[in-house]
Amino acid sequence: MARPAPDAPPLVVHIIFALGTGGLENGLVNIINRAPPERYRHAIICLTESGPFESRIRPGAAEVYALHKRPGNDPRMFVRLYRLLRRLRPAIVHTRNLAALETQILGLLMPRAARVHGEHGRDVSDLDGSNVTYRRLRRFLSPLVDRFICVSRDLAQWLETDVGIKPGKIRQIYNGVDHERFSAVAADPSLAPAGFLGDDSFVVGTVGRLAAVKDQATLLCAVEHILEQRPALRGRLRVIVVGDGPLRRELEEQAQGVDARVWFAGDRKDVPALMTLMDVFVLPSLGEGVSNTVLEAMSCGRPVVASDVGGNPELVAPGETGYLFPVGDAACLAEQILELFDAPRRATEYGLAGQRRVRERHDWDNTVTQYLSVYDEILGQGK
Repeated sequence: MARPAPDAPPLVVHIIFALGTGGLENGLVNIINRAPPERYRHAIICLTESGPFESRIRPGAAEVYALHKRPGNDPRMFVRLYRLLRRLRPAIVHTRNLAALETQILGLLMPRAARVHGEHGRDVSDLDGSNVTYRRLRRFLSPLVDRFICVSRDLAQWLETDVGIKPGKIRQIYNGVDHERFSAVAADPSLAPAGFLGDDSFVVGTVGRLAAVKDQATLLCAVEHILEQRPALRGRLRVIVVGDGPLRRELEEQAQGVDARVWFAGDRKDVPALMTLMDVFVLPSLGEGVSNTVLEAMSCGRPVVASDVGGNPELVAPGETGYLFPVGDAACLAEQILELFDAPRRATEYGLAGQRRVRERHDWDNTVTQYLSVYDEILGQGK
């Protein structure tokens, strides 16, 4: 990054684990792309590697750096990070999630930089937030952090009640949705493999990284329950699984035992078009902050069936926009999917209600405004 002009906007350095595919990364890219360049400059530091989302950053909107952290403890990474921060001279350091939180310790060596930490969802090894070590780490570093930003009320309450962060330091800001991208796409059956979709197909789909926390296995189990109860659906039921990850082979093997056609679409850039092929969107995650894919499916006008965990109850209104089911309860998930199959008019009404809901409550421009207000606040510019 070239040396800025004396009157250049303040620099915000965002520190994350990696710039791969995920909700945290999607939110960061949207905020940077939509933020007025005259307000703040941005840089992203990846503790490990950059990734596919780097290509989505608007040209000139942010420099991206990778520190190539080794697995486990890597003291040299902290040295590289400190040297880079000294060179960049940020006005604000904004870390995100537990993997980056410990770098806030460098705030002791950079007293002039304001500091923000974002909680976008609990760690995969601590889905209920009960890990004592992780709680203590957050509490120990909290004096170095000026503001904590949470993407859900659930996370904000947990930070205050369970972790012990002072409520005056906590701000809750929902993610937004790119409504133009997700609500104006027509269904195109030709996107699916030849012969996959028929005129009377009933399509259930999900989008997410193929990892344990997303629990696509429960969706496949629910499909088995559906076919046991309704054998006549064997010729009609279709399942679309969008995303890639370490469990893909295991899930594909599980799907071979499911007497329904399952399409593993992989990582895709045409997610809105694929969502429009779905009659029901399912999110079976074991844990969530606020799910971008739920918001996107609602923006597409799809009824949503999601696990009753994390921020999902803040998005899905049971009996209005879809249903919530207990985590891992494949039988209940199957029952709720069948309810929407048996009542197509209700499913359409739920989808339209969800679309109205996200338009009213989840807009990226509003999200960006709230983030910049936090930055203004801690730099004293909002006074």
